[in-house]
Amino acid sequence: METKLTALMEYQKFEPNADLQRVIDAVHARYATRELSLDEMDLIAAAGTPEDPSGRKKPEKGRK
Repeated sequence: METKLTALMEYQKFEPNADLQRVIDAVHARYATRELSLDEMDLIAAAGTPEDPSGRKKPEKGRK
């Protein structure tokens, strides 16, 4: 099953597709690539931010 999924999702099969390339180009044009500042990196949480059931964020360890 894994081999079948890998074969179905292989990007190289779709790479020459002109419609797909237009979508990719449009997304690249919309979002600029740049390095994040240290302040911006501080705001990123790839796994999300911890919240309690009431919706309030829990304080992070080591921060006051």
